[in-house]
Amino acid sequence: MPDDDRQDIPVWDPFIRLFHWSLAASFLVAYLTEDDFLGLHVWSGYVAGILIVLRLPWGFVGPRHARFSNFVRRPAESIAYMRQLLALRAPRHLGHSPAAGAMIVVLMVAVTLTVLSGLALYGAGEKAGPMAGLFPASAVDDTVGGHAASQRQKGADHDDDDDDDDEDDPMAEALEEVHEFFADLTLGLVAFHLVGVAWTSFAHRENLVRAMITGRKRPDI
Repeated sequence: MPDDDRQDIPVWDPFIRLFHWSLAASFLVAYLTEDDFLGLHVWSGYVAGILIVLRLPWGFVGPRHARFSNFVRRPAESIAYMRQLLALRAPRHLGHSPAAGAMIVVLMVAVTLTVLSGLALYGAGEKAGPMAGLFPASAVDDTVGGHAASQRQKGADHDDDDDDDDEDDPMAEALEEVHEFFADLTLGLVAFHLVGVAWTSFAHRENLVRAMITGRKRPDI
């Protein structure tokens, strides 16, 4: 899909590009380190949360194509656009299309809920992080969701009946289920987003991935 670089114009500002790729990287790292590298997992979650917080005001004071008013549309309009896109009849947008705008909103909400549920789990399971004070010490297990306790049990003497009486903290278990649900939901949305980017790139004969790297696209003609 060749583009004429001489005609490219700036569309995505540096912050939007940094936000986009940093959020993708932080979520990927957090998802892949969920069970084995708690410290890296937690810090990746912090980065994702900070990026969302920074993106919100930029959606009101940033450049034209970064503003929510430029791409957030009514659900009916976004659905109509997706139908046009599937039929290869959708008009090209220099900035985000109605469908892309809907995906941005949904992804930001999903990432936010994933981060918040992760912070709650971290507070309940490890008694650490900004939400640790919400959980009484007596209800706190010394592992997130009881993972480490479970591993210790596997290595212990199976004939010790006392080990069978040990139970994970119910609050941590419930929060772990919620956190995993939102993480998996976000991953599914990311996959759907990638399919949408590939299809839109094909429909409009332009490389949208490259555009988010360089910040430049060909102008509307």
